[in-house]
Amino acid sequence: MIKVSNLTKKFGSHISLDNVSCEFNKNESIALMGANGAGKTTLIRSILGYYHPNDGQVLINGLDPIKERLKVLENISFVPQLPPPIKLSLDELMQYVSVSANVDKEQILHYANEMKLDVNSNLSKSFFKLSGGMKQKMLIAISLAKKSNIIIYDEPTANLDPIARDDFYRLLKQNEEEKVLLFVTHRLEEVKDLVNRQIYMDLGKVVSDEKI
Repeated sequence: MIKVSNLTKKFGSHISLDNVSCEFNKNESIALMGANGAGKTTLIRSILGYYHPNDGQVLINGLDPIKERLKVLENISFVPQLPPPIKLSLDELMQYVSVSANVDKEQILHYANEMKLDVNSNLSKSFFKLSGGMKQKMLIAISLAKKSNIIIYDEPTANLDPIARDDFYRLLKQNEEEKVLLFVTHRLEEVKDLVNRQIYMDLGKVVSDEKI
């Protein structure tokens, strides 16, 4: 589903990805780990088509995420570590996602409720003004409602309390079949019950790749 071949990405003289090759396939749940600056975020942004590689290639279900980005993103849900500064109200945000990504609004509400986010009491509130935990719950609800076959989470539980983390893991276990789940995380212990593969990066290279 995701094939990374000899991928190199430079920023000036700095090599962020150094000839990286790896594949992520259906029914894999992967923990992508490494210190800050290891290349994790650059790899994710390359998969999403944000960055043009200096060398090598990324293919998502056989498609180039730069040349066919809209089609590629139809099959990907992504929750960033830092929620984007969205000024829309929750109601407007759900409507926008529903129209632009063909996501069932009722499914968003369902997963928000499962995450114990009271959307109805906050419909007119700006997403930007919500607490960090509420923003994260909303983004998780949207990611699950989209029914993508590739879901990427960058430190997804950073703003969640222990109960919300348990809800998040429960929902993921219910939705993990026939998907690629990719977690960028510093805390393997938090996702160890969800993942079946661990990749460790350092200095722009994959230094270990193990099934667990």
